Amino acid sequence: MPSNTKIEVRRSPRRRRTVSAYRDGDTTVVLVPATFSRAEEKRWVDQMLQKLDAREGRRRPGDRELHARAVELAERYLGGTRLPDSVRWVDNQNSRWGSCTPDTGTIRISRRVAGMPAWVVDYVLVHELAHLHIPHHGRDFWDLVRRYPKADRARGYLEGFSAGSRSEGCAHAEEDEDLEADEVAFEE
Repeated sequence: MPSNTKIEVRRSPRRRRTVSAYRDGDTTVVLVPATFSRAEEKRWVDQMLQKLDAREGRRRPGDRELHARAVELAERYLGGTRLPDSVRWVDNQNSRWGSCTPDTGTIRISRRVAGMPAWVVDYVLVHELAHLHIPHHGRDFWDLVRRYPKADRARGYLEGFSAGSRSEGCAHAEEDEDLEADEVAFEE
């Protein structure tokens, strides 16, 4: 279980036998019947946390794999001169695909990207890696990003994904994701 996860147990009088759990930001919510004893609750919470961790581990690669992929892409397409110090998945980016802090070499990629095709994930990584060299979106930045052969295709995929999400009534938060002064973001 991620170290920053809080656990919230919700007891329901309508729930009879089922137990379920889900992640809500940095909180894991476990739903149990109100009739459970404290011992049953603890046993089920532990079991549900293990199931969530296993499911999430199968569904998407971890931060270590993401960092290794970013280093590989930086070397292949950007000359390998500025490698990231840290690359990690984050859950708090709902209107951005990724963000980067060039001064610290830190890259954060939205977990929403994890379920997309690998060539799209690679594009988001290359985009953020390019920000380690050039913090703005000028011509020289885009020339660097286009070294990735599927850059235009991936941008089209992301634009289509965003348009489809908006047409389904998906709300996109804008004000909840304030950037630090030295941070750049890749927005939808």
